[in-house]
Amino acid sequence: MLIFFQKKHPMNWLKEELKKRDQKQVKLSNEDKEILVQVKRETAEWNLNNVTRTKAYLDFYRQHPEVHWAFLAHMVSRNGGWNMTDLKGEILSRLLSDRERHSFFSFLERGNWLIFQDAYPQLLIYRESVKRNRPLFYLFPHLGISFFMETVWSCFWRRMDSYILTTAFIINEQNYIEKRVLQNSFYKHEVFHKLEYKLQELLSLNHILFPFEKKGTIQLKGQTVNQFESVQERILLGKKLYDVLFKDKEVLTLTEEWANSQPHTGSRKDYWPHIFNDVHEGLPGEQYQFQLKSCRIRPGGRRIYSPSLESAWKNVNQPEAESGEWFENDHVVEYLLKLDDMVNGEIRHAYCQTLERLELAALAKKAVWK
Repeated sequence: MLIFFQKKHPMNWLKEELKKRDQKQVKLSNEDKEILVQVKRETAEWNLNNVTRTKAYLDFYRQHPEVHWAFLAHMVSRNGGWNMTDLKGEILSRLLSDRERHSFFSFLERGNWLIFQDAYPQLLIYRESVKRNRPLFYLFPHLGISFFMETVWSCFWRRMDSYILTTAFIINEQNYIEKRVLQNSFYKHEVFHKLEYKLQELLSLNHILFPFEKKGTIQLKGQTVNQFESVQERILLGKKLYDVLFKDKEVLTLTEEWANSQPHTGSRKDYWPHIFNDVHEGLPGEQYQFQLKSCRIRPGGRRIYSPSLESAWKNVNQPEAESGEWFENDHVVEYLLKLDDMVNGEIRHAYCQTLERLELAALAKKAVWK
């Protein structure tokens, strides 16, 4: 089997394996059952909030750096936490109603929770497979994990192709949340229909940032989110983010060093303490004043309040994930093709412009579209 596999291109092998789709489940041994109990328990322990999830991804990546997706997930999850705390931060709290902020937090938290409860068991099953020196991916159906990922992990076990595994994770997670979150009637009505223009044109929630320190200053790489409601566009965004993070080895190394040295709190103070603070420096009820110019605090200005996740939001007890297999045919394998063009990860200027637009809106005390 291994010799046969090595003669074939992994994408061709994947297509053939995905067409088989054998639904027969292996009879579980006592050891298998113990592993499943352990995986479910450990996943639940780490799936408390964005901070615990983000830490769990990084802890796993430190042990298994061959699984690139774990570090990509860690960095994207940091951004999810920053987006959550922005809703209680100094600027957005002036622009959004309390209902809008809670609706959008619910949307972010549900997606963050769902992806973790699907992806983290996969990482743990891989960990147990490495320990035992034999693949345990036949346990995936007992965890509600897609047949697509079971097949991809089997491929990864035979040929350690980190690119294919990472891209498959991106495909899987975006299809996994499509019906459960993006097509959910509540979120479509309360988030996308009501906040569509604010999210697309105004808020800073459309930038994904990868901070790292170079020559004593924090620099940023990343991408801007467009057409978030399109699963194809979200997959393309994920692939671009992967390229930004892993194609330039210096960026990867410096970002890893930053992530390992800076615990995730949810506050944007984590990467820009010269601009953000998790303690409010203003007076209660005061009118907002311009603080920024070209991503620097103006003379006499003060830092912008960006709370930690712990102080912004309480933990949420999530209902169980909706059942269902998203994988229908092997056309999704085409998404595994590498991007043709080099991705430009420059984002600092665009992000600084967004912050200044936000300040302008906060100064007016109302969003343009209200």
